Amino acid sequence: MIYLDNAATTLIKPLTVSRAVLHAMQTMASPGRGAHEPAMKAAETVFLCRREAAELFNVPEPEQIVFTMNATHGLNIAINSLVQPGTKVLVSGYEHNSVTRPLTEKGAEIRVASSPLFDSRGILAAFEKELPWAELVVCTHVSNVFGFILPIYEIAELCHKRGVPLIVDASQAAGVLDVDYSRLGAEFIAMPGHKGLFGPQGTGILICAGECKPLLSGGSGTDSIIQHMPEYLPDRLEAGTHNVCGIAGLLEGIRFLRQKGLKEIFSHETALLMRMFEQLDQVKGLELFTEACRAQSGVLSLRSDRINCEDLASALSDRGVCVRTGLHCAPYAHRSAGTLDSGTVRFSFSPFNTEEEVDACCQFIKDLL
Repeated sequence: MIYLDNAATTLIKPLTVSRAVLHAMQTMASPGRGAHEPAMKAAETVFLCRREAAELFNVPEPEQIVFTMNATHGLNIAINSLVQPGTKVLVSGYEHNSVTRPLTEKGAEIRVASSPLFDSRGILAAFEKELPWAELVVCTHVSNVFGFILPIYEIAELCHKRGVPLIVDASQAAGVLDVDYSRLGAEFIAMPGHKGLFGPQGTGILICAGECKPLLSGGSGTDSIIQHMPEYLPDRLEAGTHNVCGIAGLLEGIRFLRQKGLKEIFSHETALLMRMFEQLDQVKGLELFTEACRAQSGVLSLRSDRINCEDLASALSDRGVCVRTGLHCAPYAHRSAGTLDSGTVRFSFSPFNTEEEVDACCQFIKDLL
């Protein structure tokens, strides 16, 4: 199997992750629900994961790290906290449905800062133009479809100057690029645990600046006498039993990437992207979405005028190559790139992919076309 769908989930993970999940399943109970050893071991593991994440993302207090089910869960908390019907929300043209659907359902007035693909200056100019209108900005750091790295720190600075709060979707950036909470000054930063952080599915992180509204209410293990969620973080947003097994795996995933280093991971993934681009660039009838520039992470989308995307992905699957096709839950991004009618086939890399896998995949594509 050649697994090239890491933008969806990093299937190949460090062995320490699965071992930690199993160990937690066998030895840990629920944090905050007892003073016995299994509960205390769970509480220690959950705290250690908060602390490692806070250090990775330059967050002053570990309590600002809230554990969620996934990035969508975190983004819904953030949007629910800041958006009312009629709130004027400015987004990029590369947002995922986990942003645009909650905004629509909350009745927000949405405006798009539009720009061509891989045009960092263009998107920055678009945000600067539209910001006087906005009451809130929600922006992805990296496009899940094309790997386009948006100039998020410059966008954050524009928001700061205008006094407009910012929510950052770091789903494709966390674990690959520097996501610095203190530099960004965002109200919320949401990310999954199961992508670049190498954690299990069912894990995620929401970094919170302060004011927030719970999506769920219930047991918190603290202040049980009161009949509303505690006012303090992280308890305010973590109702119910924690995914201790998932958090234990996430802790080991974060430790792995901190040891490996973000620069090395980014360099490896983009080198594989360029290797694929160089082998496929001259293939007749194939359109590759890259500018071979620094504004792209390890994600390469393509389409062919000789075979539709679904058939190409299916044929690759028959040969053991795992990719993602279609609109990738991101119609805004496809509209921006002009691929809404066809979708694309997306190849996304991880530190565990090799040059030999890329070469084999490229040969399969050449044979198919």
